[in-house]
Amino acid sequence: MTTDGFTIRSIEAFCYRYPLATPVVTSFGKMLNRPAVFVRAVDEDGVEGWGEVWSNFPAPGAEHRTRLVNEVLAPGLVGRSFEGPARAFGTLTEGTEVLALQCGEPGPFAQAISGIDLALWDLSARRRRLPLWRLLGGQSSQIKVYASGINPGGAAQTAEAALKRGHRALKLKVGFGAETDLANLAALRGIVGAGMLAADANQGWSVAQALTMLPRLAEFDLCWLEEPIRADRPREEWRKLRASAEMPIAAGENIASAEGFKQVLAEDVLGVVQPDIAKWGGLSACAGLARDILEAGKTFCPHYLGGGIGLLASAHLLAGIGGDGWLEVDANDNPLRDLFCGPVARVKGGMISLGEGPGLDLLPDLSTIVNYRSL
Repeated sequence: MTTDGFTIRSIEAFCYRYPLATPVVTSFGKMLNRPAVFVRAVDEDGVEGWGEVWSNFPAPGAEHRTRLVNEVLAPGLVGRSFEGPARAFGTLTEGTEVLALQCGEPGPFAQAISGIDLALWDLSARRRRLPLWRLLGGQSSQIKVYASGINPGGAAQTAEAALKRGHRALKLKVGFGAETDLANLAALRGIVGAGMLAADANQGWSVAQALTMLPRLAEFDLCWLEEPIRADRPREEWRKLRASAEMPIAAGENIASAEGFKQVLAEDVLGVVQPDIAKWGGLSACAGLARDILEAGKTFCPHYLGGGIGLLASAHLLAGIGGDGWLEVDANDNPLRDLFCGPVARVKGGMISLGEGPGLDLLPDLSTIVNYRSL
């Protein structure tokens, strides 16, 4: 049972929603609840693996992606044998490209495939009896983390609570007007002291707005400014921002192709690159990409804002690849994250340590969240 190959017995996705008392706010909209689409893959030997599909937006998207896994993608894999997860990833991707184009949904298909891919990597590492981070080539189980998802309202309180939980690095959401953004950044810099502070505009500014804000942000010694403008704006606009920025520029969660990442790695615009393994590429595409990011002299920081299984897989990727990047850990209330992220929930001195158990070292008990199931 320690071979790389496996035969797939079943693949199933499960959809959950956790209601929020306080919405998660970005410059482009609010999350009124926290969705999660978890994927379980089981092989003919009874070994199982778990993954997660990105499903934050739009609001009904989680249920749709769950059906994509269960009704469209899983039937194409069940009963088939593969030499490893990457072969299954290629089969799914190539086999559904025309369908994704025909229905205008390359994003949801890529996200659903990513969730399956993560589950198959977990399964594969369990078959090898290795922690996933070691299977990916990691030498150390320790990684740095930062608290993200800090809303414009109550930012100081959220930041202080994160520090009490062991965080030493913070990322604030900006794009809510200069007065609000600058006041929150000043408060967070005071709270975190000399620790890492970053800001995320979530594509919220025009080039002119970003250029106006850049000199005003300089005083906060930001580790990076994330997605100041739309991800799809022409590269010359990104280069213009880079020429005026005193801090590194970060992006990557909304790049969804190998060609797109190849372009940003070939130019001196992004200092921090942030692929999201549950949104595009899974580990089959993003493990190699992460190595390319480091080889290009940039910082690899996996993007993540979802449930616990995808967060834990992101932690294993960062530990497996190495480098000096941080893992993103959402600071907002979400049991769909906390119950299933294992050691990521135990932050000490701004660090976490992964275990030596096989795969993700976690077998989720879905009975604990049965009340939140939506499909």
